Amino acid sequence: MERQSNIIIQSSNNGISRIKLNEPSTYNALSLATLKSLIECFKNFNDDEKTKVIIIEGSGKGFSAGHNLKEINSLKGKSDYKKLFNSCSELMMTIVNNNKPVIAKVHGAAFAAGCQLVATCDLALSTNDAIFATPGVNIGLFCSTPMVAVSRNVGRKKTMKMLLTGDPITAHHAKEIGL
Repeated sequence: MERQSNIIIQSSNNGISRIKLNEPSTYNALSLATLKSLIECFKNFNDDEKTKVIIIEGSGKGFSAGHNLKEINSLKGKSDYKKLFNSCSELMMTIVNNNKPVIAKVHGAAFAAGCQLVATCDLALSTNDAIFATPGVNIGLFCSTPMVAVSRNVGRKKTMKMLLTGDPITAHHAKEIGL
């Protein structure tokens, strides 16, 4: 098991490799550093012949709160925002283009970019206490990017309801609608 400051990596054990988001104090927020670590990790597992499947999960009380809002508020200009959001897009594309199936193991909250991460994975399994949301609209942000991945799994109107209301959905409802 390899431990970085923001993720824990467990290399192949019977073909299963695991990534654990490890910033429970921020509900595993996807900071720029975390995004870069995840990109590198997924690329390494993609190249690892022993890895047959990758499982990603969160530590602490939830899967991921999405982007780190404190980090976003501290960004200094367009280039900083571009770097953060391009890194998030790169992570999602790295997962989509991965040769190994990627499974999200979800408990607690999967919000905003955390919900996007779940929707981008090939499969998602969750505990009954899991909740999914894109709540940016509730604080004046329009979180449309996560909805691209969500809409690939969920119908248009249900996706729009999540986007426009920011209301969380339960694990049961997420399963019903295909998330």
